[in-house]
Amino acid sequence: MHYTPEQFGAVGDGVALDTAALQCALDACAGTGGCVRLAAGKTYLSGSLTLGAHTDLHLEPGATLLASPNLAHYYAPGTVDNADNRGVGTPVTRGPAFVFLHAAHVSHLRFTGTGRIDGNGGVFMHRVNPYYATGDFYPRPTLLYLEDCDHLRLRDITLQNAPFWTLHTAGCRDVEIDHITIDNPLDWANSDGIDPDHCQNVRIKNCRISCADDCICLKNTRGAAAYPGTRDVHISGCRLCSTSAAIKIGTEGVDDFADILVEDCVIEASNRGVSIQIRDGGSVSGAVFRNLQIQTRRFSPDWWGSAEPIALTAFDRDENTHCGSISNVRFEHIQAQGENGVLLCGQDGRIHDITLEDVHVTLQTTSRWPHIGYDLRPGSAPAPFLDCPTQPFLSIAAKR
Repeated sequence: MHYTPEQFGAVGDGVALDTAALQCALDACAGTGGCVRLAAGKTYLSGSLTLGAHTDLHLEPGATLLASPNLAHYYAPGTVDNADNRGVGTPVTRGPAFVFLHAAHVSHLRFTGTGRIDGNGGVFMHRVNPYYATGDFYPRPTLLYLEDCDHLRLRDITLQNAPFWTLHTAGCRDVEIDHITIDNPLDWANSDGIDPDHCQNVRIKNCRISCADDCICLKNTRGAAAYPGTRDVHISGCRLCSTSAAIKIGTEGVDDFADILVEDCVIEASNRGVSIQIRDGGSVSGAVFRNLQIQTRRFSPDWWGSAEPIALTAFDRDENTHCGSISNVRFEHIQAQGENGVLLCGQDGRIHDITLEDVHVTLQTTSRWPHIGYDLRPGSAPAPFLDCPTQPFLSIAAKR
């Protein structure tokens, strides 16, 4: 059985606000195992929507679900950082502040079809310089925030122009993300692609992601600490381009990460390839990265990273937050070419049992940005940038 927003009065012209009609269609579908179909060639302008269990939101070819430019139309479960409550960041400490598409405590939720979900992010951004744009408030709306969901599926859809994190899954289990495209401007701060946060049994495959900040970032945020830590994650067959890290674990990691496999991916024109950044109490153990092609280039210093194809760092976030460790991690069959080399740098004893097998690094300058060392941001590191000459492999134990 399927439902359409037109049955409930939607116009689909991209001008009229269709929130009420879309929500009625989703409510009618919830629990039925049916789908809500957005029609080919139509644009549905909407505020926040909440999805129920056993629902398939299906976007036909050429269909667009467009987020409203009016913040008053958004589901607002959290608070915005200000001078009084600013910490590591609201999604890290307290959960998202604004959400476009939201679901919580449901099972068998699907997003399918070849249409687009557009976050309309430009209305929430302002330009700082030619290479960096951010917002007037933090955090800006998350495009999809899915919490405590079982049997979650996303396939074929395009997510674009997210003003903040694009796809944030928190406390979810049995997640499959297959053949989706994420396309965010490469100069919009915080527009992460996929952020599995305290999730288990996650499969991300055959995706194409281009975004500022990180394409795929495994997290264990304080805001989702009620759920078990992220583990049993398989990432394969993806093509990634990032202004920060293409694949990252951390920096938000209050719990442990384990059983992670990344294979058969292509990383291109990124400020970092693979990054593990431990700054909180959680540790990483049991991760394998294999059969990767990595090409890096430097971006402006506004972005974390300095073209390292692989960067493993472990430092206390601050004097009150002590970091965990990185151990039992393998890198094998990796071809890397770019403007910097592999970096392993951490406080004494925090990084150990790391294996690099058949890892080839070719240093080649392709951008106009000057060499600024190795980037250790954020946290209580010896210096924001470790000023060492570029070399294919660099390992340093920093004493505190």
